[in-house]
Amino acid sequence: MTRLLPVALVCIAACALPSYAQSPKNSKARAAAAVDNSYGQRAEALRWADTLAQQQGIDAAWLRQQLGQAQKLEQVRRLMTPSTGPKKTTARSWAVYRSRFIDPVRVQAGKRFWQENAAALERAEQTYGVPPEIIVGIIGVETIYGRNMGNFRVLDALATLAFDYPANHPRLAERVAYFQGELAQFLTTAWSARQDPTQALGSFAGAMGLGQFMPSSLARFGVDFDGDGKVDLYNSTVDAIGSVANYFRGHGWQPGMAVQYGVAFNPNGTDMATLLAPDIKPSFTADQMLQLGAIPLDGGMRHQGPLALVELLNGEDAPTYVIGTQNFYAITRYNMSSYYAMAVYDLGQEVAAAVQEASLEPAPQAPRSAASAP
Repeated sequence: MTRLLPVALVCIAACALPSYAQSPKNSKARAAAAVDNSYGQRAEALRWADTLAQQQGIDAAWLRQQLGQAQKLEQVRRLMTPSTGPKKTTARSWAVYRSRFIDPVRVQAGKRFWQENAAALERAEQTYGVPPEIIVGIIGVETIYGRNMGNFRVLDALATLAFDYPANHPRLAERVAYFQGELAQFLTTAWSARQDPTQALGSFAGAMGLGQFMPSSLARFGVDFDGDGKVDLYNSTVDAIGSVANYFRGHGWQPGMAVQYGVAFNPNGTDMATLLAPDIKPSFTADQMLQLGAIPLDGGMRHQGPLALVELLNGEDAPTYVIGTQNFYAITRYNMSSYYAMAVYDLGQEVAAAVQEASLEPAPQAPRSAASAP
């Protein structure tokens, strides 16, 4: 389990589950279903709670009460269930993936976010070495700058995945252990901060706030960047900015290093099998890539440190290739996907260009009064 830190969870205001007009009969049926789905009725869940209480010094009655309010969510299980049917025939496409995240609406929202939080973004770069475009790219891809932070109760989502993870997953034991650790961190942090764990909303996997932090990441990397005495990744964009930057520093971000370079290929041949074998993990020097037939462009031959050839498929069209650095790899620590990392990078670049363009626009002139007219 991640080392526990005294980081407060945020209970957002409009977080109660929706209420419905119910007939007495429907109310009884729903109440019975809630009891059946409650982890307060599960012996293994309660034993787990007692063990956690003893390990962390938490009041066992409080922990049982909170876990007893957690409900098994079949929707969460469905979203986590691996597909068992015929494999999809649609080839993966970077162009399609990119279009989901880089569009005029998201770019304009990112420009406003940058302009409204310019001081915090600049301070985050000075403190952690992570440039604004990367922070803005992450928050834009994850939640569209807070527009979509998730509607699942975090307690329900984590409990469902901790105790009812789909049994046909090929790494079932690993995933159960991971989510039991995240649930333990979530409840331990709530106990330490005197917060109600039933109130936080997030993704179906239990990720929270503008940056979609899992509980262990919140505990390790959450930052009270606005200095109000608590870490609030829901309502404080300043805390979210600092926390994302701190996350990257903790995952190997190198200040001043490029994220990626263009690439050309030796017309006499390229050893693609060797170059692509490490996947996205930087493993070759620039000279080694050159010897294998991949030529780093845009100053890449002067790069100090390992590099990776990144392949982005485009369906039936030719793949897109870039050369990724340690900082490209650091972005994939947020989500282990080269497509995700490129989307974050490209969105950040598009937003940065929009901010720069806006700064060059002439300021609107005030209308001249009638008295000043010639």
